[in-house]
Amino acid sequence: MIHPTEKDEHQYLETVKEKINQAISSVSEKLEEQAKDLHASKEYLYDNKDGMDRMEKEAVRYSITSSAIIGEASVEKRKRIEKLLHSPYFGRIDFSEKGGREVKPVYIGLYSFFDEKENSNIIHDWRAPISSMYYDFELGPAHYEAPSGTKKGEVTLKRQYRIRKGKMEFMLENSMNIHDDILQKELSKASDEKMKNIVATIQRDQNAIIRNEDSRVLIIQGVAGSGKTSIALHRIAFLLYRFRENLSSEEILIISPNKVFADYISNVLPELGEERIPEMGMEELAGKILDNKYKFQTFAQQVAKLLEKPDEGFINRIQFKASHAFLSKLEEYVNHVNNNMFRPGDIWVRKNFVPGWFIRERWEGYHRLPIMKRFAEITRDIEENIRFYYKYDIDAEQRAFIKKQVTGMFHSASIRQLYREFWTWLGREDLYQQAARGQMEYADVFPLIYMKIRLEGHKAFEKVKHLLVDEMQDYTPVQYAVLSRLFPCKKTILGDAGQTVNPYSSSNADAIKRIFTEADTVKLLKSYRSTFEITQFAQQISPAEEIIPIERRGHKPEVQCFKSAAAELAKMKEWIADFRISGEHQSMGIVCKTARQAEALHQKLSEQGEQLSLITTDSSAFAQGVVVTNAHTVKGLEFDRVIVPQVTTANYKTEMDKGMLYIACTRAMHRLYVCWGGEKSGFIK
Repeated sequence: MIHPTEKDEHQYLETVKEKINQAISSVSEKLEEQAKDLHASKEYLYDNKDGMDRMEKEAVRYSITSSAIIGEASVEKRKRIEKLLHSPYFGRIDFSEKGGREVKPVYIGLYSFFDEKENSNIIHDWRAPISSMYYDFELGPAHYEAPSGTKKGEVTLKRQYRIRKGKMEFMLENSMNIHDDILQKELSKASDEKMKNIVATIQRDQNAIIRNEDSRVLIIQGVAGSGKTSIALHRIAFLLYRFRENLSSEEILIISPNKVFADYISNVLPELGEERIPEMGMEELAGKILDNKYKFQTFAQQVAKLLEKPDEGFINRIQFKASHAFLSKLEEYVNHVNNNMFRPGDIWVRKNFVPGWFIRERWEGYHRLPIMKRFAEITRDIEENIRFYYKYDIDAEQRAFIKKQVTGMFHSASIRQLYREFWTWLGREDLYQQAARGQMEYADVFPLIYMKIRLEGHKAFEKVKHLLVDEMQDYTPVQYAVLSRLFPCKKTILGDAGQTVNPYSSSNADAIKRIFTEADTVKLLKSYRSTFEITQFAQQISPAEEIIPIERRGHKPEVQCFKSAAAELAKMKEWIADFRISGEHQSMGIVCKTARQAEALHQKLSEQGEQLSLITTDSSAFAQGVVVTNAHTVKGLEFDRVIVPQVTTANYKTEMDKGMLYIACTRAMHRLYVCWGGEKSGFIK
């Protein structure tokens, strides 16, 4: 059936809502029946517990468990249908398959909806194969990949809707700019507390990334505001839909930069009908692998030290340990340990002689095993050798003696000691130093882990079938080498080399491909977050030649100089007051360079009666309203309005400072204020 007019579309929406309401009633009735049956089964089990035999009890318990599982599934089904009632669909295409006479209207929404009376889907899930045409084609020839093969034909109609609370707010007709029109409306809206789904505005290049099924490792290089994190999450939702028989949400893991970011993105997958997926920070992963035996500096502490007290020796240590050459040297050292630090000798077990050459032979025979795992295997081989040649059975005490002897032939039993000796072997003892309070420097943590994996081994995270790594630019080759060994699964890796918080240890797509040689790389160059004016301003700070700003016009950034810090603070209070009074926007971020500066400013504003939140790397959740934070913590987040204070020549002077300033400015969606008391930074043109 074709619905050519807007009036017809309104009527059809009411028909769909009626069908959805009927489905909700039907599921609710079934739930009531299931609840009654479950209650009756429990009562029967209780009343007859003494008269039933074991087999009958097990049968009743199994029935109760099955009913509970079916009930939970019905509850989830009702939740999805109820969500559809508020916004059943957002798009429609009419598709005429080649060789067929029927023109099929295809309505596309967050979830599919099957009408049992018509025995067909009246709403198609945005991830379904047929829905891909909505994102990939305008009017004219089109095709999609169905399970049975490629379906070719023609798109004869294309529409986009905004439906909120069951009411159609507007409808857009066939147009090459149909996505752009909706996109402009969506981008002009105020920010939400958490990241939202973008299924109604997915662009063609983004759709290709989301639906990529073939890449074992996919690297997404996206400019600031390109939506790379959102695209990666929609990709995960698509893969969960596409491979639902073999992939579940708990089998995916996100490596996220901090808990605030993890909280900010936590809403996307549930909105798309999927379970929340596990997330973990690199430091949490490090603690797990090292059994929490070592205290070490965090990445945030490393960045803070570089910003506040840059030391040439500290920088040199970080730079060297972030190079591919360093990873090669680590591998050379592992081979050196293997070839030179095991010195086999003869063993006598009572009167039974085991020659050193035999032990050496077994050592080399187990070359595929990590060094520390070979001792038990060699002990077992010695025991079997004695039993075979001397007809002598080894007891537990003698077995322990043999293992002690074999282990003693290895130079060192401590991985940390071996790591220290690595620097002596390299002739660069100056590159290994401890941080404050006896902690390891962050730059040494993953090299130590790499050596531990190579020498001791570590069971891979085999349960994880897909790994998503965000902020890829903040990880080094050694860290990627560790991830490669711990997670032998498919991966999506995303980030922006232009938004590194530590330029001395950053990676780009080419550097990552040296670890994952099979990786495919895609680029997202359009910036959607900020207005054209804000993007242009940020480009003056740190030019990115490839960036394509979206043509969404807005206010020019306000750039103001004050004679004193007190005057600057007074103006910030005015901007905060304007934000609160206007009611136009939901969030304002005051983004300082360092965490220490953010804490000090938060205290000053709080003492003057301002109600605002402080977000640090230790925070666990994103906050609405007015937030004070720092450039490192705020990466990946966005605010309607942003104030970047203290942009003086003393505060923003190094290349690292410039990166922080760029990150701070690119958090703004609609309004940007940049201010300073004193002499302005040279990065502000």
